Amino acid sequence: MTDSVALDPVDLHILRLLQNDARTTYRDLAAAVGVAPSTCLDRVARLRRSGVILGHELRLDPAKLGRGLEALLLVQVRPHRRDLVGPFVDRLRELPESRALFHLTGPDDFLVHVAVTGTADLQRLVLDEFTARPEVARVETRLIFQQWECGPLMPPA
Repeated sequence: MTDSVALDPVDLHILRLLQNDARTTYRDLAAAVGVAPSTCLDRVARLRRSGVILGHELRLDPAKLGRGLEALLLVQVRPHRRDLVGPFVDRLRELPESRALFHLTGPDDFLVHVAVTGTADLQRLVLDEFTARPEVARVETRLIFQQWECGPLMPPA
């Protein structure tokens, strides 16, 4: 685990604002936090260099792209060995249906968030890409009815 980075109140304000809208201009960001635009630019660059800011992402609506059904797949891999886990993870990350992948502790080894066109597509994905693999012992499916974004991630108080 990496060490945390010391952040002052201005850094925290910048991070909060950028998490709410990563397209905010440096001029608007600087005005909101009360520093000069050049200072704001320097601070954001430092936050990137230190690894606090990992990047910017574009969020898309899966339903508007024809993938209106989302599910969480709980996957058990047996045997749970590094030589099997690496290729398994690589394959899952290549699948166009995969949205996120988590390696877990407990009875399930992976949680995979997928977006598919419908139930037949989900069945095809589970049977052809998961249970057909020799290392996959079990797949349990949970449909996602609705999801919400949560507030900005901030360090503990």
